[in-house]
Amino acid sequence: MYRIAILGCENSHANVFLNAVLKDKVVDDIEFAGVYSDDMEAARKLHDEFGVYVAQSYDEFVDKIDGVVITARHGDNHYKYAKPYIASGIPMFIDKPITCSEEDAKEFMEALKKYNTPVFGGSVCVLADHIQELKHMVKEKKYGDTLGGFLRAPILMNNPYGGFRFYSQHLVQVMMEIFGNYPDTVRAVKKGSVYNCLVRYKEYDVNLSFVEDNHKYYAGISCTDAYVGNTYTIDDCFEREFMEYYKLLTTRQQKQSYEDFFAPVYVINAIARAIESGHEVKISKM
Repeated sequence: MYRIAILGCENSHANVFLNAVLKDKVVDDIEFAGVYSDDMEAARKLHDEFGVYVAQSYDEFVDKIDGVVITARHGDNHYKYAKPYIASGIPMFIDKPITCSEEDAKEFMEALKKYNTPVFGGSVCVLADHIQELKHMVKEKKYGDTLGGFLRAPILMNNPYGGFRFYSQHLVQVMMEIFGNYPDTVRAVKKGSVYNCLVRYKEYDVNLSFVEDNHKYYAGISCTDAYVGNTYTIDDCFEREFMEYYKLLTTRQQKQSYEDFFAPVYVINAIARAIESGHEVKISKM
């Protein structure tokens, strides 16, 4: 049996992972050691629904578990919660945003590398069929050379969980999944409830549209021979996300490099600076 703990269980990922194992029985070799949240009411709700133990501190499970799921609402808590467990090398799931700051991202990555600790996580949106199809089209040049793209996703700017950084990784990571992890610069303009961003790659540009108060997801690619785009949903992606973490837990085979995993933090922070300054901003690379 693999014993795992969930740290920061205020959002839906904790419910989804618990439900997948304890109710849907998608796997039969995972046992939950317990949950922890700074919001004890959220932890108690999980105890009431699933019967899981509620820890009194986020480091209570050190040396007692085989894997950890970190899914706090505020990205500033992710590295803090992970830090006591990194040296043990147990596989980690880290929710979006991986961290809020570039400083934490660099330190977090170096710690994971030092102990060869495998990691998975980020945005569930990249697992949508439509996104994987677009990624394949770009990679294989199904419709010729890529000329650019247009992507849209919801944003929630006014929140106590890091503002722009709280929800923005969904759109940013989808862009990186399709077009690549290392764009060069970004410019951003606010129009009403929409934040329009022009992200510049070496050979083309990608338009990102962060829209407040609208929960539609859209992704499209422009190629020399065709334009392909559509709305998509993530309803069936959460169980896929759990199974991806399960693969990591059982095989320790990490799909991304550490640099690629943390790359969205740098793009998100560059966009935030572009929104605040009104200028084109160079995107830092780790």
